[in-house]
Parts: sequence; C-alpha cells; structure tokens
Amino acid sequence: MAATRRPIALAAAVATAAALGAAFALPAFAAGRSGQDGANAAAPAMELKDGTLDWGFKESFRKYIGAAGKITVKDGATQAAGNGVFTFVNGKGTYDMTTYGTDTAFEGGVNFSAHGGVLDITLSDVKLSTAGKGGAITADVATPQGTQNDVAVADLDLSAVKPGQGAGGAMVFKDIPAKLTKAGSEAFNGQYQAGEVLDPATLTVKAVAPPTEQPTEKPTEPTGKPTVKPTDKPTVMPTGKPTTQPTPKPSPSVTATDRPAADPGAVVGGTLNWGVKASFRAYVTGPIAHGKVETTGGATASGDGYRFPDATGHFDAAKQTLNAGFDGKVRFLGHQEDGAYTLDLSLSNLEIQAHGTTGKLIADVSTKDRATKKAATYTGLAVADLKLPAGGLTAKDGVVTLSAVPATLTADGTKAFGGMYRAGEQLDALTVAVALDKDAELPSGTGAAGGSANGGTTGGATVGGGGTVGGSAALASTGSDVPAGSLVAASGLIVAAGAGAVVVARRRRTA
Repeated sequence: MAATRRPIALAAAVATAAALGAAFALPAFAAGRSGQDGANAAAPAMELKDGTLDWGFKESFRKYIGAAGKITVKDGATQAAGNGVFTFVNGKGTYDMTTYGTDTAFEGGVNFSAHGGVLDITLSDVKLSTAGKGGAITADVATPQGTQNDVAVADLDLSAVKPGQGAGGAMVFKDIPAKLTKAGSEAFNGQYQAGEVLDPATLTVKAVAPPTEQPTEKPTEPTGKPTVKPTDKPTVMPTGKPTTQPTPKPSPSVTATDRPAADPGAVVGGTLNWGVKASFRAYVTGPIAHGKVETTGGATASGDGYRFPDATGHFDAAKQTLNAGFDGKVRFLGHQEDGAYTLDLSLSNLEIQAHGTTGKLIADVSTKDRATKKAATYTGLAVADLKLPAGGLTAKDGVVTLSAVPATLTADGTKAFGGMYRAGEQLDALTVAVALDKDAELPSGTGAAGGSANGGTTGGATVGGGGTVGGSAALASTGSDVPAGSLVAASGLIVAAGAGAVVVARRRRTA
C-alpha cells in the first residue's frame, strides 16, 4: 500500500553544535580521533565538570579489610554494594587541546582501618591526570605516621582505552588499567610491591560548554551589516520563496542538468548509503551493549553502513529541489535484560528533502526509554540537517548523485537517541544516487549500488531482504554509549511527473 508522504518544512532552525563531540574526543585516551577537530583551534584548554572516578584500589585489599576491619567513605564518596568499588564525585579540571592532557580533581575520601587501628590509611583529594597514552591517580595519603600530599598511587595505561558516551553527553573511559607505583607501595607500608596490578579505573567527565556560539554569531552580523544589509534581506528571503529562486538560477541549472533540467521528472530508482553514526554502531555491537544490528525491508549492510534501496520521488532542476524516499529499515539492539533489549532503535522510510544547498534527512523512528522501557514512535521525524555542495542538485546522464553529504543531528533528532546526543552532533555523512531514467546507470562503489535503475544492484553486503550485523568485530569504530529505540511503520510515496499522468508508486515494507 502506498501513501503520499506529507511535506516536511526545510527551513528549520539549525541547532547549535555541541563542543563535546567536536573538541572533546580526548585523543590522548583513544587509539584514534573521531575527526571532529573543529573546536580544537578555538581554545587551548577546555573546562571539565561533573566528573566521577570509579576505582576500588585493589579488590583483594578490600576483602582483607572487610574481614579484619572496616572501610569508611566520606566527603561525598560512595562505595558500591557488596564491598564494591568507590566513586569519587564532583570532578573538576581541564583538558588541554594542544597537548591532549587532562587534570581532574574529585571530592570524597576513603578510610581503611583494621587491627585496632594499627592499619589506618585514608585516601583523599583524589586526582586523575593524563599525558599522551599514560596517566596517574594521585591522592593525599594519611596514616598514623603523618600525611603525604599528592602521592602518585597508581600508573595508568590508556593506550587501548576507547571513549564511550554516558548520560548527558558525558565522555566515559571505562576500565583503564592501573598498576601500583613505588610511592604507592611505600604509602601502603610495602604490603604490595610496585608494579602490582590494581583495580581498573573508570573516568567520566563532561566538558563545560565553551563560548563558541558567540564568535560564530558575531562574524555573521558584521559581514551582513557593513556590506549591504538591504541586499542581504532580498537574497535571503527570496531563497525561501519558490517564485523568486528560479530567476537567479535558471542558466546554471539548465546548462548543468541537460534534458532532466528542462523537464522535472520522477525519481524511478536509486539508493541511500548511510551509517547513522560510527561510534553508535561500535557501541551497540561492542563489549558494553553486547548488541546487534538488523536490516530488513530491502535495506542491507554495506561497507561501514547501510544501503536503503528503491528510491522514488521527484527532482526539479530549475527549482533545485529533490524529494526522494527509500525502502528498508535498520534496527539497533543492545543491553539485553530478561530476554528483551532495553536499547532498541529503528529507522525506516528514510527520505531526503533537499533545496539548494540545504536539506533534511527524515525517517520514521521508534525509541525505547531504557529507564522506563517504554517505546515512543515518531513518524516523519527530521533526524538530520544536510549541507549540500553548491550545484550538487544537478543531473548527469539521468542520475543525480550527492556524495559524502555532511549530516548533523537536529533538535528533534535527539529524541531518536533518547536525548543522549545533543543537537548539532556530527552524524555519518551520507551518499545518495537517484535515477531519473529507468535505463540510467547508477554509480558503483560505496556511494550507490551499481546497475541500472530498474535492474539489480551490486557491491556491498546483501542480506537478502533482511539480515543481522553484530558481534564485537562488526563495524569497528570508536564507541559511544547512547540509549535509543525502534519504530515499525509503513508509509509510501506517490510522485506525478511529466506532461501525462505518469505515476510512480512503490510499496512501503512493514517490518
């Protein structure tokens, strides 16, 4: 059953990009950087806040004290049930975007006491610092013999630690290997030797939002005011009006688009290649979520992402518009509890709506709240803002191709990820290839499946109308913790094109 897609307004306000994902990739921790380095040049240092350090020092030592004495936490620190690890809170510090080093100080302390006070050690003023791929945990160590400040208790090895994403956009560095230092051994009266393996540490920090929004707004105002503000208004306002825009762009569109430019027509085939977000894929299939990715309804796993086929829609070269919908669904599942996944996100009925150099990626979405385990569905949600190259909406040999189009998460799109990514977060770039002629040859490779618009496709992993991508090795990338959910909905797209009643319709698959 085909249904006509409702129009989605393209002139939505672009959300302010969050600096967390951009500058705060913390390359010192990760084996590789995320590539979002734009904010690194903005300032030499970034403030960190709301940090926590989860660290138990050494499990065998806790068990020994638990049997012979007692453990007491203070000043805001907590201990997990069952004589578990300690959490030091309210971490504040800095991240140096030149050296990639961090310094974070935490509140809270812990006292180990046994044998009638003969063994009495208190750790407080705990700090974690990093430099390159190494780091250290320091603390003030108090014993009956006196207090030593800023003792480097543990050495850290971050060479194999990859960042994840926690609540509220926090960066999480889980299970950092730690070893006892010589100074730490002395502080504990030589009970353990230097080099002894300690409990791994988990660092969670947030970046204080830098004042990057003001600099971006101020340059736009001066450039608009001094030049000619009156001319800016006519140019901006007409771009939103379809009646004025064809006049400034008739000549380039006609010469560049050849036959399709003169006669706007139906989209009769094509593909959309998109990986959603590399770090999200890796998180879902990695050792934290232990999940999988499923493709159905014609979507297939392809390279580092997914291919959505059978494009239908409408292209108008003169107005520089493209509306194209695609079949298929991708579903992310993770964090299995009692036979059900608490992370359950589906994207289906993907649609590109583009006008000039801007556009939207729209999808039917369902997301499950990991706390309440209730699913919410959104039909026709504008998930991403697209930035198209100038002149990109042109046809060549009956095909419109848009390669590696940058995509950023919209304010509405954050709903799909349970609000764990902020508006402006960089998503994977997408590639679109749509045919205006049933005999047109779509480009081969990762951008679009090879073959004619009305024939089979080649290239990329085919899952035969449905499949699963999963396991820790699937779609390797930097991990991020993001709860999300799934939508199963059916919709269609009917496009009338040409002088006659030529109607292109396709069946939307219901997952």
